[in-house]
Amino acid sequence: MKKDEVKVSAPLKPAVKRAPRRSAAGHKRTSRQTLEFIPLGGLGEIGKNMYVLRCGDDILIVDCGMMFPDEEMLGIDFVIPDTSYLDENKDKIRGIVVTHGHEDHIGALPFVLPKYDVPLYATRLTLGLIEHKLTESSPRFKPQLNELAAGEEVKLGCFTVRFIAVCHSIPDAVAVAVDTPLGTAILTGDFKLDPTPVDGRGTDYATLASLGAKGVLLLAADSTNVERPGFTPSEQTLIPSLNRLLRDYPKQRIIISSFASNLNRVQLVLDAAARFGRHVAFAGRSMVNNVDMATKLGYLTSEPGVVVPLQEIDRYDPSELVVMTTGSQGEPFSGLVLMSTGQHHKVKLTAGDVVALFATPIPGNERTVSRTINRLFELGCEVLYEKEQQLHVSGHASREELKIMLNLTRPKYFVPVHGEYRMLVRHGRLAQETGVPEGNVFLLHNGDVLTVTSSGASADKQVPAGDVMVDGLALGEKESSLVGERQDLAENGVMVVSIVTDASGGLVRDPQFESYGQIHLDDAAAIRQEFVDAVRRAVKRCGNDESLIRRQVVLRCKELLRKYIHSSSCVIPVISRLEK
Repeated sequence: MKKDEVKVSAPLKPAVKRAPRRSAAGHKRTSRQTLEFIPLGGLGEIGKNMYVLRCGDDILIVDCGMMFPDEEMLGIDFVIPDTSYLDENKDKIRGIVVTHGHEDHIGALPFVLPKYDVPLYATRLTLGLIEHKLTESSPRFKPQLNELAAGEEVKLGCFTVRFIAVCHSIPDAVAVAVDTPLGTAILTGDFKLDPTPVDGRGTDYATLASLGAKGVLLLAADSTNVERPGFTPSEQTLIPSLNRLLRDYPKQRIIISSFASNLNRVQLVLDAAARFGRHVAFAGRSMVNNVDMATKLGYLTSEPGVVVPLQEIDRYDPSELVVMTTGSQGEPFSGLVLMSTGQHHKVKLTAGDVVALFATPIPGNERTVSRTINRLFELGCEVLYEKEQQLHVSGHASREELKIMLNLTRPKYFVPVHGEYRMLVRHGRLAQETGVPEGNVFLLHNGDVLTVTSSGASADKQVPAGDVMVDGLALGEKESSLVGERQDLAENGVMVVSIVTDASGGLVRDPQFESYGQIHLDDAAAIRQEFVDAVRRAVKRCGNDESLIRRQVVLRCKELLRKYIHSSSCVIPVISRLEK
């Protein structure tokens, strides 16, 4: 047993059996003496955070995020929560509150907010990032955006919402305390207990402890780093690493890749560049937009002349430059990836450049990050990315900080959120170690409904929940034909059969075949003739019925494909008719 782990008496069990999803219409009206907590995203996954609180006819939404697709979601840009439950209850939504400006908490707003057009509350920086996102996606939509500072509160239906300052990797992050008719619920958002925050704004321990002393009904807390022992290091611990980087490579151009939204890290880079007499240029659309927004709002500061436009970097010697870019996760069209493939419009990497990745791969991104690093080495760059070089610290609380949060708030009921399922389980066990009874810890899945009354709590209902794929401006369910067709094409290839018939339905000439990702018929004359004969027989039997010809051609060709490549590939008949 590891030093930081305490053995519990019994393994924590999920509080709910997996039952068939009920429709939103089957979800009965709740009394004001009943509080429901409904996660629509963020459980069993990293990202897509969206949580619903409901009392009677009042609904409050906390966060509205997206998630990057996995490798099986071919061509999908990102994933957002299924909000069909909210669609059927939109007249009850009193507002949306947002904890901070990361994409996994605000990325779905362009698709969700215009549907409901309800008031949205966030802190100043978060609001600026949301407004920019909505302006780009829906320029004609006029959202009801409201600024709420940490320590302030607003009444939304039967809920009174208060923002509580917490530390994270982006400024202006907050936890949310919601007073309900049954008691106070706290949703921590993403947080860590940084004792020396870059922006000087610490976590509001006093308010958290005060709420805990009065009694917290429900705590829903970030589980991301529950598997990490101890405390998460302060962002300030990266200052020696930045100093070492600039000192060890005094003559080289330095490229730093980081999350575009990690504005505290941007501030550290600006400060370090000023100390070493360097200029900083920003690359990557999201990085440039976020820096511009944060600078205008006063969340980023730099000495005069330190920041220079990317278009002017050719005017400076490499020893005078730091380029800060997106792409630390290997995103296909990010700044660093385009640089690594030689496609960036301005930054052409050479053997004299030093590239430092100030981030660690998100689970699932390891392969794409590795490919990017390999390409950088092929270009001759010096690449710094290893964990032991201390180029990254997390923005999420580790085990001891999670214990402190539990002890400060002392919740009656606890729901671990924001994490893969194993993280939720371990966070639930941690809550038991701090004194929360096992029966009061609920391991939920997206769509589960935790119902709290004055007599107890249970989780035996569900509402619709799942993934909605976003491809450009198109939306679709995870199991939609769009994604299914792409998977079929990727796994089995496609065959196009071109058929030309006369007015009576007879073949004018032999059918033509174009095959991609399967049999190359031009290289297999005997097999090709078998396909020709099969299509001829199918056309002859079907007479002049074009729809029947189409079905029979698909069936006959698929039979032969299964025979030769043991796969049922996609077959597309293209039928042309010559009229007299």
